Amino acid sequence: MSAYETFASVYDLFMEQVEYDEWLDHIHAVWKKYGITPKTILDLGCGTGSILLPLAQEGFDVIGVDLSPEMLTEADHKAMEAGVSVRLACQDMTELDLGEQADCILSLCDCMNYLIEDGQLESAFQSIAAHMKKESLFLFDMNTEYKFREVLGQKVFGAAEEAAAYIWENDYDEEEKINEYYVNGLYERVEEYHYERAYTTEEVAQALQAAGMELLEVTDGYSFAKPHEKSERLLFAARLK
Repeated sequence: MSAYETFASVYDLFMEQVEYDEWLDHIHAVWKKYGITPKTILDLGCGTGSILLPLAQEGFDVIGVDLSPEMLTEADHKAMEAGVSVRLACQDMTELDLGEQADCILSLCDCMNYLIEDGQLESAFQSIAAHMKKESLFLFDMNTEYKFREVLGQKVFGAAEEAAAYIWENDYDEEEKINEYYVNGLYERVEEYHYERAYTTEEVAQALQAAGMELLEVTDGYSFAKPHEKSERLLFAARLK
């Protein structure tokens, strides 16, 4: 079963704690810092549209890309309910082919960590670079190895809502740097396995360089603070060389 095939319909229920509004405020601050006023924004791994739709409501021309058709269906429904126009494409970010370039490319909520095979991160960056202009900005976040090892580790989490519940088990392999998420959904029993890989900042910088990009900045999550040994999420900013 592919990731988010069955959980797409209840995904938003269990992501209510994510501070999307604060993330968006920070993205605006990053645009201001680097002096860009984007018109077209590409959201890679857009999921159900929690970042995409607010940007569309602000008047940006937005394109959402996700590998899960079920997640895109949810995003489309939400867009219609909100009365906003968005463009959606079901594509693999390692083989991105949209035929146009964006002023800003976003990939948030640890989508890049899902690239677990050797060479996939470099392939994704190369595909992304082909959709950037010289002045475009690429912003993406990644979970850190500290988070996988110390925060998630071998722990089990659970949550229950009126319509659904889940149990989420973690298993981090320190040698392979792969975290396995086993999600067991209740009320209608479904099971999914998700895998994320930990990358060092050096590995990310090297992959960006190989794709013709330069790393501008790395911060501790959605702030302008410098990363530290207990950072759980890093935000990267990059541009074409």
